[in-house]
Amino acid sequence: MFNIAEMMQKAQEMKAKMEEVQAELEKKQITADAAGIARATVNGKLELISIKIEKTKFDVNDTELLEDAIVAAVRAAQTRATQNMKDQMQRVAGDMGLPPGLLP
Repeated sequence: MFNIAEMMQKAQEMKAKMEEVQAELEKKQITADAAGIARATVNGKLELISIKIEKTKFDVNDTELLEDAIVAAVRAAQTRATQNMKDQMQRVAGDMGLPPGLLP
């Protein structure tokens, strides 16, 4: 039997849990490296927190290589953070009894 009150309660529980997980994820820092030259760290909001450059890994006159490494490191860190968020949200959805793939 379809129970709208129970369904609404489950929806509210899920919303609260998702908000809790999202708040936790925003506090996390994810780091990625590009060719050992640049290391980028982003938070769970995909905001860039820091960049570290390994000066011994490239010619200081090759700014194009450095620029490319920075972009690659930032993208890789953002991709990891995004995947981490998706994995956590899918885990919560599974814990709530939702079918896999329901959340983006």
